[in-house]
Amino acid sequence: MPDARQNLTHRRRMLVLAICCMSLLIVSLDNTVLNVALPSMAKDFDATLSGMQWTIDAYTLVLAALLMLAGSTADRIGRRKVFTIGLTVFTVASVACSLAPSLEALVAFRMLQAVGGSMLNPVAMSIITNTFTDPRERARAIGVWGGVVGISMAAGPLVGGVLVDSVGWRSIFWINLPVGLAALLLTIRYVPESRAPKARRPDPVGQVLIIALLGSLTYAIIEAPDAGWTSVRILLFAAIAAASLIGILLYEPRREEPLIDLRFFRSAPFSGATVIAICGFAALGGFLFLSTLYLQDVRGLDALHAGLWMLPMAAMTLVCAPLSGRLVGSRGPRLPLLVAGVTMTASGVLFAVFDAETSNVTLFIGYVLFGIGFGFVNAPITNTAVSGMPRAQAGVAAAVASTSRQIGQTLGVAVIGAVLASGVAESSYAKSFVEAGRACWWIIAGCGLAVLVLGALTSGHWARETARRTAERLEDAEDAAITEAATRS
Repeated sequence: MPDARQNLTHRRRMLVLAICCMSLLIVSLDNTVLNVALPSMAKDFDATLSGMQWTIDAYTLVLAALLMLAGSTADRIGRRKVFTIGLTVFTVASVACSLAPSLEALVAFRMLQAVGGSMLNPVAMSIITNTFTDPRERARAIGVWGGVVGISMAAGPLVGGVLVDSVGWRSIFWINLPVGLAALLLTIRYVPESRAPKARRPDPVGQVLIIALLGSLTYAIIEAPDAGWTSVRILLFAAIAAASLIGILLYEPRREEPLIDLRFFRSAPFSGATVIAICGFAALGGFLFLSTLYLQDVRGLDALHAGLWMLPMAAMTLVCAPLSGRLVGSRGPRLPLLVAGVTMTASGVLFAVFDAETSNVTLFIGYVLFGIGFGFVNAPITNTAVSGMPRAQAGVAAAVASTSRQIGQTLGVAVIGAVLASGVAESSYAKSFVEAGRACWWIIAGCGLAVLVLGALTSGHWARETARRTAERLEDAEDAAITEAATRS
């Protein structure tokens, strides 16, 4: 197949970036809008705290489990093809979510949404990586990509608040229909098809192990407060998670073309970016979940006013994400990661030590600080994950980064929800919520501190050398595999 990227003008590349960003917009907007709508959904379906967790985690869990499969499949059969299928499934599933007759049906349709979503973000990032081959131009493109997350965070609470208060929570899924259809038509018309030079074979055993690991771990964390941390059911699922992890570590290195290429993790920047993504998005998932419940269930605000309170955080993310992308392109990932780590940690400590949510001034400051941190953390994660890796494996590398984000958000909601459920008393909900929330804020502060420490450790000269050596090994192995395949044919 001729490389269509060579014939793309600057204007055409910008159009491809815009189309890819549209897919990110509907996926990100769907999550931020949903958070604002949680209390209304809970009232309609008479849902428990764990039920609300599942409306978020059912989506992020399936997404995390399928992202790497989607990335490798796109590299094999065509990125545009997989991207268009994902847009179609996501859009149709969004309509189904709006018609869900019960909480169980909503969770099921959210899982179908995730099947489509798994074909969007990592594949779009792979398309961007293969379209923008110049490192500086690619870093700026990724900065724009990160800015879309800020736009979704800024628009999500407001759009969600208006829709929930005026039409009802079901309307939040309708906004995916026009954007999804527009992105689908533009993709078919303007996005060139691309594939990896060497197709990667499927890894069904690895895929099953990943699903078992993420599913059992999330179930154990979410259901533990109700079932009991030492109950047979929870211990069984924890054992399944541990066995699945051991299976991945033992099985994947033995495969010639594994679903998870563990050699990537010999690169300190790549490993650091993976863990930073988990910590950063765990903080985000926990922050949004905790804030939504506090603003609406404790303060008694409606969805719109709760969305307005979260606007400072979203606005700072919108402003800082493109700035972070430019800094990564000009100075590398170190400074953005340090800024992100400091501000996210400061925000968590402000809530944990000073009960920031109980004062309007400190609540505002805490939201601003977290928005700055999250705005700065996204671009260096993405850029570090894909830079230095062979473009032939761009889909897999981007999928690992995206998977780490979704794993983080899944664990953030699961852990924060479990800690909160263990400490909240129904008889004195408002008073016990603040007290139980203190432990949750310490967890978020710990995630910010991990971003700070890992950002410092994995962005220096030593770390860059490990990335260079890893890339050379991967390229040598890829060239040898291509030569061997050509010889056999």
